[in-house]
Amino acid sequence: MGYNNKEMIYSLEGRIAEKGDNFFVIQVGGVGFKVATTKQTLLKLNKKEAAVKVFCFLYVREDQLELYGFLEEDALRLFEMLNTVSGVGPKTALGIIDIDSVANVMAAILEKKTELLTRTSGIGKKTAERIILELQTKIKIPGSKTLTERMGLDMEVEEALISLGYSRQEVRRVLSELNPNLKTIEERLRAALKNLSYRK
Repeated sequence: MGYNNKEMIYSLEGRIAEKGDNFFVIQVGGVGFKVATTKQTLLKLNKKEAAVKVFCFLYVREDQLELYGFLEEDALRLFEMLNTVSGVGPKTALGIIDIDSVANVMAAILEKKTELLTRTSGIGKKTAERIILELQTKIKIPGSKTLTERMGLDMEVEEALISLGYSRQEVRRVLSELNPNLKTIEERLRAALKNLSYRK
């Protein structure tokens, strides 16, 4: 059993000393804090930055303390909400946030899009439905229908690009940067391919 005490460490500001596959180490006043995070956050972190601020969630278990952190406060809020849902632990919550942007994940919950939430490993339809049921009234975001429609398009674009040999991680990063005015699969696929070719 675990619980969190976010008041103990709400945010940290310091230099990124190290990055791993699913964590980073932030150096604050001579102390290095190991912070678990999403792949999206790791992509945004630059080890050479003089200082970076991360918003934190301290998860306490009987045998372990785990620190989770994000660059955006909205990501922390979503992470905290997800952790209140039965059957969703911190690692699963990270996976859900990694599906897309925080706004898009919130929109998927509001619009009851279980098929978008089940893109996360370990999340089945029943858990997705429970997340929607428990969090739908706690989330407020304008234009949620438009956001989920775009997510649906990007799911198809993502699978098409992966079939061409691109990694899911780089595809999702490119899709998150596309112009929202591109409203068809063809337009978004062409733009994504163009952006991916520039990165080679």
